[in-house]
Amino acid sequence: MAGWHITSCLALICLIGCRAESKPTPLVIWHGMGDTCCFFFSMGHIKKIIEERIPGIYVRSIMIGSNIIADEEHGYFGNVNDQVEEVCQKLANDTELQGGYHAMGFSQGGQFLRAVAERCPEPVMHNLITFGGQHHGIFGLPNCPPDDALCEEMRRLLNLGAYIKRAVAERCPNPTMKNLITLGGQHEGVFGLPSCPSSPSESRFCEYVRKILNHGSYISWIQDRLVQAQYWHDPLHEDDYRTKSIFLADINNEMVVNEDYRNNLKSLDNFVMVKFLKDSMVVPPESEWFGFYSPGQDQEILPLNQTQLYLEDRLGLREMDEAGKLHFIGVDGDHLNFSDEWLLEEIVDKFVA
Repeated sequence: MAGWHITSCLALICLIGCRAESKPTPLVIWHGMGDTCCFFFSMGHIKKIIEERIPGIYVRSIMIGSNIIADEEHGYFGNVNDQVEEVCQKLANDTELQGGYHAMGFSQGGQFLRAVAERCPEPVMHNLITFGGQHHGIFGLPNCPPDDALCEEMRRLLNLGAYIKRAVAERCPNPTMKNLITLGGQHEGVFGLPSCPSSPSESRFCEYVRKILNHGSYISWIQDRLVQAQYWHDPLHEDDYRTKSIFLADINNEMVVNEDYRNNLKSLDNFVMVKFLKDSMVVPPESEWFGFYSPGQDQEILPLNQTQLYLEDRLGLREMDEAGKLHFIGVDGDHLNFSDEWLLEEIVDKFVA
């Protein structure tokens, strides 16, 4: 009888162990600008098809705030560092993730999840897959509908550099402002944000808007409030970018090399970067593979392996590349334009399953 009990216990232990071993690695996904965690046609759909592809997988779709309305607004407004910290705490408290997880970030969610990988090593992130992430920043404007309230507020903030003096005159009568001179102020508002060419200077229109953006992006309270300003990277004023960017310059180790960031990123098993070869939203699209404009101009674009970030190995990307951990995947389409079949066969089956 005692032998029977021992055999039964061993069988039960084996059964529990086998089940635990066969349980799929969980997945965390973070949406992009203008999206939410749970829209049935976007992240909800992604979550559903992955759960169907990998039975039993736990998929957590990141929501910032307490509801999807707040989640969408936080894609435009708020401090990204605070959002990353919120996500780190949520992941650390999620019992399903304690054995580690894979991560998929869509558009700006890509660089946000990279910040999670660098700053929050527990629980362990195994594979990081980014879709159209702006890892080296942006220096151009995406297609933003002129009648969209969130876009309108973003335009207002980006134009602050031109309006700030007039606002002072209207709102603060003491001390008295005697003469007000504005140079190029857009007092009756401006245009919607167009799809700009890959080299924005090819369009005088896009170039003008971008110059306005440069006036506002590095003002401290705009940096603290406007999400897109926090990964705006002006190659014509690299010193301003390095010293005033509160998010991107930090996670890219631009000012100082944070060895924790470097070591945590290197601990990934795989870092997969998906670039959309006809991307009209990200300028320059090479940022999706960590490329960017050569400093001091906006014409020549350097691939990752020619940037100082890589040559000095400030993030450990060169070491990861030499170890075969970096994967550069191109998709022949516009921003986030891919099929379910491609996602499942080229990404999920290879890096998540």
